[in-house]
Amino acid sequence: MSIEAFRASDLAPPVGPFSHAVRSGGLIFLSGQVGQDPASGQLVAGGVEAEAEQIFHNLKAVLGAAGKSLQSVVRVGVFLTDMQDFAAVNAIYAKHFNPPFPARTTIVAAALPLGAAIEIDVVAKG
Repeated sequence: MSIEAFRASDLAPPVGPFSHAVRSGGLIFLSGQVGQDPASGQLVAGGVEAEAEQIFHNLKAVLGAAGKSLQSVVRVGVFLTDMQDFAAVNAIYAKHFNPPFPARTTIVAAALPLGAAIEIDVVAKG
């Protein structure tokens, strides 16, 4: 089974030994995205809502590099540092996905890259 890597040219390059996304076996696996501003490389200001909106911008850029969109997403992993943010994230999430919604897991993590409050990864049909 071959693996094809994708990089969104308008996002910061990965800071470690990983790809923005890879296609394998008919699926596209996106690495986790935090609310990193592509222009500055810094986490966006404004809390979990602003970070979540930026994440969706970043996810769309990576999916676009693979010729896909959010409508191709079948699974989402959400990582929060505070479960109190669950409702706020759900409100933003619902603006970006339409029924039938992707399968989803939400996990609380002790810490995330760049001090982020949220990180999201997705799997899309490839």
